[in-house]
Amino acid sequence: MAAPITPPRGMRDFLPADKARREHALGVIRKTFAAHGFDEIETPVVEDIARLHSGLGGDNEKLAFSVMRRGLDSDDLAAAIDHGDLMSLADLGLRFDLTVPLARFYATHRAELPPVFRAIQIAPVWRAERPQKGRYRQFVQCDIDIIGEAGQLAEVELITATAAALEALGLEGCTIRINDRRILNGLLEFCGFEESRWPQVLISIDKLDKIGAQGVVAELSADGADSAAVLGGVLETLEPHLAEGGVALTVEAITAILPDGIDTDAVAQLEALAHALSSLPPGVELRFDPTLVRGMGYYTGTIFEISHPGSGSSVGGGGRYDGMIGRFLGTDVPACGFSIGFERVVDLIELPETDGADAVVLVFDPTVPLSRLLTLKSALLDDGRRVRLERRAKNLKALLDRSAAAGFASFAFVTDETGSVADLEFKPLA
Repeated sequence: MAAPITPPRGMRDFLPADKARREHALGVIRKTFAAHGFDEIETPVVEDIARLHSGLGGDNEKLAFSVMRRGLDSDDLAAAIDHGDLMSLADLGLRFDLTVPLARFYATHRAELPPVFRAIQIAPVWRAERPQKGRYRQFVQCDIDIIGEAGQLAEVELITATAAALEALGLEGCTIRINDRRILNGLLEFCGFEESRWPQVLISIDKLDKIGAQGVVAELSADGADSAAVLGGVLETLEPHLAEGGVALTVEAITAILPDGIDTDAVAQLEALAHALSSLPPGVELRFDPTLVRGMGYYTGTIFEISHPGSGSSVGGGGRYDGMIGRFLGTDVPACGFSIGFERVVDLIELPETDGADAVVLVFDPTVPLSRLLTLKSALLDDGRRVRLERRAKNLKALLDRSAAAGFASFAFVTDETGSVADLEFKPLA
């Protein structure tokens, strides 16, 4: 018995109908982002391995697929194994997100770009995930980024455009949870964590919704962290507010649940952001979540994430990453981005069926000359129709059913007597 032929784990094939639905949704997102003043770019699917492992990608760097150098032989492999350095065999890697490539793109083309650059990137990325529902090894991200704008205009434009895209897709009931890395850092400082431990502590806090406050404390206490108990007390205080979906984005509401001494400028800026975003679509709500982390190591300020009751995971997120481009350029440039998790969003929305009113099938007898078939097809194409040629089969019903499933609306028989388009009699497929 032959082994089943399937795609690699965590990767998928898409049949024509599925592909059409996905492209429709991507088209809606592209059109909305473009209407808000963003321009689409494209970057290679691979980047230098050192760039992908520069410490900016958080845990996702561990999930990057590496590409082995060309021309390697068995001696090279043996030497790498002997030295315990398999990474020396790779010089490139598949991108695990679109932000690191964008930073490299901007550093490369800065002289050709406007002072404030608004970018769209819609493309696949790859992570060596453990495949499960809503989590794949190859998936599409829909990113918009603003580079060169230091003020809150960047956050406002990004959140407004993303909310508009979700509304255009028909996705209602979204909550955009917002935090600021400066507030998180203030919490860690209050708890007594040394700054060198902050990245690891944030990784643990990022698991709060899965393991709870006690789980976070246990994870951080494993190596004798004296501050873990203090953090546990803070998280237990915050959990009731998180169960209610966060708190209002006002200075009063935020300071009421945080320890004293947290960055007051960051808190005031969150309230100002909420005021600026008061005209979002009615299906989108803004809330403050003091435990929102976002796993990437490159975030420096405001961070945000989209949640939806129909998904067990976030359906989008982003934030400000002012320090990343400076790593490539040598000069700091403010930057902020927002990404829609397309694979999760597309499972939550009802997409219209492809309009096939102008899509026709010509079912021809085998004796009809090819030149006549192509003449008929060309005439229909010139008339703006979508045309498919199908040889008449014994099981005509199966042929017509397949055509209808592929989005065609009508069909006509072509025989030896058919001389022109005027001789065709179209019948509905439904």
